[in-house]
Amino acid sequence: MVGLVVFAIAGMIGGAGSGGVFFGMVTGAVLGVLWGRQAKLRSELVQVRALLERSLTRQAAAQAPASAPATKKPIAPLATESRLDAAYADAPTPAAPPPLPASLPRPSIIAPVAPHAPVQPDAATVLTSRITRWFTEGNVPVKIGMLVLFAGVAALLKYAADAGMLHVPIALRLSAVAVAAVAALIFGWRQRDTRRGFALSLQGGAIGVLLITVFAAFRLYALLPPQAAFVVLLVLVAGVGVLAVLQDALALAVLALLAGFLAPILTSTGQGSHVALFSYYAVLNLAIFGVAWRRSWRVLNLLGFVATFGIGTAWGVLQYRPELFASTEPFLLLNFLFYLAIPLLYLRHAEAERSKVIDGCLVFGTPLVSLLLQGALLQWQAQPLAFSALAAAVIYVAVAWSVRGREHLGILRDAWAALAIALATLAVPLALSASLTGSVFALEGAGLVWLGFRQQRWLSRWAGVALQGAAAFAVVIGYGFHYFDHAPATVVSWLDRDFLSALILVIAAFASASFYARMGNDGIAQRRTAVLLYGWGLCWWLGDCVVAIGRHISYASEPAALMLLLIVTAWACAEVARHHPRFELGTMVAWTAPALFVVIGQMALGQLADGTQPLLGWNLLATVVGALLGWRTLTCLREWAPQAVLGQWSWLWRWTVIASAAIKVALPVGGDWRLLLVMLPPCALAWLALARPRWIALPLPALMPRLRGPLLYSAFLVLGIYGFTGLFMAGDTAPMPYLPLLNPLELLLIVILLLGARWLGDASAPATWRSRRAVILGAVGMAFVTSATLRAAHQLGGVPWSEDALFHSSLAQMALTLVWSVFGLFAWVWGSRRGQRWVWLAGAVAMGVVLAKLLLIDRGHLGNLFGIASFIAYGLLCTVIGYLAPAPPRQLAAAES
Repeated sequence: MVGLVVFAIAGMIGGAGSGGVFFGMVTGAVLGVLWGRQAKLRSELVQVRALLERSLTRQAAAQAPASAPATKKPIAPLATESRLDAAYADAPTPAAPPPLPASLPRPSIIAPVAPHAPVQPDAATVLTSRITRWFTEGNVPVKIGMLVLFAGVAALLKYAADAGMLHVPIALRLSAVAVAAVAALIFGWRQRDTRRGFALSLQGGAIGVLLITVFAAFRLYALLPPQAAFVVLLVLVAGVGVLAVLQDALALAVLALLAGFLAPILTSTGQGSHVALFSYYAVLNLAIFGVAWRRSWRVLNLLGFVATFGIGTAWGVLQYRPELFASTEPFLLLNFLFYLAIPLLYLRHAEAERSKVIDGCLVFGTPLVSLLLQGALLQWQAQPLAFSALAAAVIYVAVAWSVRGREHLGILRDAWAALAIALATLAVPLALSASLTGSVFALEGAGLVWLGFRQQRWLSRWAGVALQGAAAFAVVIGYGFHYFDHAPATVVSWLDRDFLSALILVIAAFASASFYARMGNDGIAQRRTAVLLYGWGLCWWLGDCVVAIGRHISYASEPAALMLLLIVTAWACAEVARHHPRFELGTMVAWTAPALFVVIGQMALGQLADGTQPLLGWNLLATVVGALLGWRTLTCLREWAPQAVLGQWSWLWRWTVIASAAIKVALPVGGDWRLLLVMLPPCALAWLALARPRWIALPLPALMPRLRGPLLYSAFLVLGIYGFTGLFMAGDTAPMPYLPLLNPLELLLIVILLLGARWLGDASAPATWRSRRAVILGAVGMAFVTSATLRAAHQLGGVPWSEDALFHSSLAQMALTLVWSVFGLFAWVWGSRRGQRWVWLAGAVAMGVVLAKLLLIDRGHLGNLFGIASFIAYGLLCTVIGYLAPAPPRQLAAAES
C-alpha cells in the first residue's frame, strides 16, 4: 500500500511536467503495485527457504546412525537480503529465484497421513439431505406439480364450501359415484386380457364402491327401502361371483362372498325373519358349493364356513327360543351337509394335483361346531344329543364307505372314519356320567396312540391325544357336578368314582408318553409330545390326589398327607429315571424328583412359620417316610448329576428347616432368644459346608464338590437376610437384662459375621469378593458396630427405637461419634505401625466422616452435654492419632502395591 501511494505521487509529479497528470498518476500506481508484489514474493521466498532448511536439518539428524558421528556437509548459507536486493535492483519485474544449493539433500517422500474416519451426519442433516434429494432427483416436475395441485384443489374446495356452491342433492351425488364406479368396472373388464392385475384391482375397487354406495343410500340417507337395497346387494354379489369364476379371480370371489354375508347385516332393521336369513345363507352356501365344483379355492370355503356358523351362532345367542327349533334345525342340517361335501370336492382332482391335502378345518371343524350348535338348540338334553351324535356317526360311516375304492381319497376316508368313531364314542357319555365318560375316552385315546404307532399313522396318534383331552374335560365336569351337587353321596371313600376316573386318565397319559418314547422315532415333535403327555399325566395325578386329600383328610393332617404324596411321587419318578427313558422324557422324569423335593422344602418352611411340630403325630410319619424314601430317591438319581445335586441340596435344607421348626416349637422361649435358637441349624449347615463337608455328603459323596458351592451360596443368602434384618431390630432379651455384644441378637450377628469372613477366604466364594475381602468385612463390621451402638443407646439410654428419635438424640449421636472415632483411631494406628497404608487410609476416611458428622449433625447438639462431649472426644482422639500414628512410609506403600 505504501509503494502504491509513493509511486502514484511520483508519477503524478513526473507527468505534470509533460502535461499528463492523470496518465502519470496511473503509471505510477501500476509501478507501485508491481513493486509491492515483488517485495511480497521476495519475503515469502526467504520464509520458505528457512523452513526448508530447518526441516532438512531435522531429517538428516534423524537418519544419521546412532554410533557414527554426524559427518554431513554443512548446508550452504542462504543468500542475504542485500544480495537479493542487488539481484533484483535493475529489473522492473521479479526474476526467477536462484537455484537451491547443490549440497542440500533430496527430501524423502513423506508417507501420506491416514484419512480420518468419516463423521456420520446427524439426524437434521440427513433429513435436510433427503428433502433436498426429493426436490432435486427423480421426476421433479411431477412431484412439485402434484404438491401444487393438491394445494390448489384444497383451496378451491374450501372456497366453494365457504361460498355455498357445493349444495348438490345427496341422491345426485350418490348417483354420480355409482355411475363412475360402473364405468370403472366396465373399463376394468375390458382390460382383463392385456392388464390382468390392473383390471382385477380396478374391478374390485369399483365393486367395493358400489356396495358402499348402496349401503349409504339405505342406512345413512334412507333413499332405498330395505327390500330394494337387499335385492341390489344380491345382484351385485351374484355379478361379482360370475366375474370371479369367469376370470379365475379368487380375490373377486372373496370380495363377493364377504359382501354377500354382510348384506343382510348391513340392511337389517331388526324385524326380519330368521327363515329368510338362513334361506339366503343357504343360497350363498350353494354358490360356494358350485364354485368348489369348478375351483379349488380353500380360502373361499373357509370364509363361507366361518361366516355361516359364526353369524348363525350370533343369531342363536341373541334371538333363539325353543319354539324356533323346528324352523332352525333344517338349516343346521343343510349347512352341515354342505361343508361335509365341500372337502370332497376340494380333493376331486387330487390325482392331477398331488400337492393338495385335506382341509382339516372343514373336515374336523364341521362336526364339532355342528354338534355344539345342535346341543344349544336341544338345550343340552342328553338323550336327544346322544341320538344326534349317533346319527352323525352313521353319516360319516356312509360317506367313508362311499369313497372306499378311491386311493387318492384315502386320507379323507380315514378322517371320516375317525370322526365316525369319535362321534359314536361321544354318544356314550351323553347318556352316562361325566366321570365314566372320561375313563372311556382316556383308555380309547391311549389305544389309538398305540395303534397309530403300530400302523405308522399320525392321524390316529393325534386323535388319541385329542381324545384324552376330551376325557380330561369330561372328568372336570364330573368333578364339578359331584362337588357342588352330589358331594354327600359320592364322598364315601378314597376309591370314589371321580378319583378312579382321574386315575384312569393318569394311567392313559403315562402310557401314551411311554408309547411316544419307546415306539416313536427321534423326531422333535414326537419327543416333545412325550414330554407334554408325561407332564399332563403328572399334573392330573397330583391334582387328583390333592382333591382326594381335601375331601377325605382332616385339615390338621393335610400337610403330612401332602408331604407323603410328594415324597412317594418323587421316589416313583426316580425309580423310573433309573432305567433311563429315551430322549427328553428321561430328563424330565429325572427332574421331577428334585423339583418335588423343593416343594417339600417349601412345605417345611410353612411348618416353621405356623409353629407346627414336625416330629409329632402324622408329621412324624411323613418325616420318617421322607427320610427313607428320600435316601432311596437320591441313590436312584446317582447317574443324573444335575438332578442329584438339586435333590441333595433340597434334602439338606429340608432337614435344616425341620430342625429349626422342632426347636421353635419344643423350646418355650421368645424374643431374640428364639431367633438365635432357630438360626442355629442354618449356621451349623454353613459351618459344616465350610469346614466339614464330608459329614453331610451322604448318600452321594462323589457329588459334594459340585454341591458345596450352591449350598454355601444359599446358606449365606439366608444368613445374610437374617443378618441384615437383625441390624434394624431393637433387641429383646427378656427375661434377661440387656448386655452389649452379649445379647442373643448380637451374638447371632457376630456368628454370621465370622462365618462370612471364613467363607470369603474359601475358594468357593466369588473371586471378586475374595479380592475385596477386607473392604467387605470392614463395611459389614462398621454396619454391625453402628447398629450395636444405636441399640445400646436405646436399651441403656432410653432413646426410642425409631429413625427420627435416634437421629435427633444427642446421646445416640455422641455414642456414634465416640465409637466411630475409636475404630478410626485403631485403624489409623494399626496401619501406621504395620506399614499398611490402606488400613491407615480407612482410618483416615472414618475420621473424616466423623468430622463431617460433627459439622452437619452434632453441631446442633452443642447446647447439651452429649453434643459437647462429642466434639471434645473427637478432638482428643484426633490429638492422640496425630501423636501416635503418622502416615506409613511411602516405600512400604510402594512395596505393598
